[in-house]
Amino acid sequence: MKYLPAFAKLLLFFFLTIVLFSCAEQKVKPKIDYTLEDENVPLQESWNSEIYFSENGEVKAILYSDHIRMFQEPKEKLLTGLSIRFFNEKGIVTSTLTSKRGRIDDVTENMFAMDSVVAFNDSSQTKLETEELMWRKKDSKIVTDKFARITTPDEIIEGYGFVSDQSLKNYVIYDITFQTTLKKNK
Repeated sequence: MKYLPAFAKLLLFFFLTIVLFSCAEQKVKPKIDYTLEDENVPLQESWNSEIYFSENGEVKAILYSDHIRMFQEPKEKLLTGLSIRFFNEKGIVTSTLTSKRGRIDDVTENMFAMDSVVAFNDSSQTKLETEELMWRKKDSKIVTDKFARITTPDEIIEGYGFVSDQSLKNYVIYDITFQTTLKKNK
């Protein structure tokens, strides 16, 4: 039993030595993940959004989007699941535009609709179908250099290159590939 206290002292010495050395400060540099620095991360995001556009207190359009991402560089908004309803001065819906994707250039304020774009004017029953469309703010024109199809109660016109006013009443298709007149049933 004499040796027990000496053995306990030795065990206590080794235990304290291990504890003291394990608490020593180690300078370990953490690994930094730089993958997000190269990606363009949005400043803001919004889901299931409604944006009202008005002039002098009158609603001109309502934009609906499943997902909006706002970016600082380049200054733009990217939209997914896009639908816009345009109103006249009496507050009545005059036309609609839908597409799977969209982009708004915050510098020029031009809007781009892409992928399965359909624009429809309620009063003239004119329907435009294309894969890409741009609304130019400076002259309020709708333009595309892609394939476009215009359907009215009287005719169908298909071709490449399209310019119109935003109400789809005065339009031009430049390179017409197909045109037909629709017969009215009496």
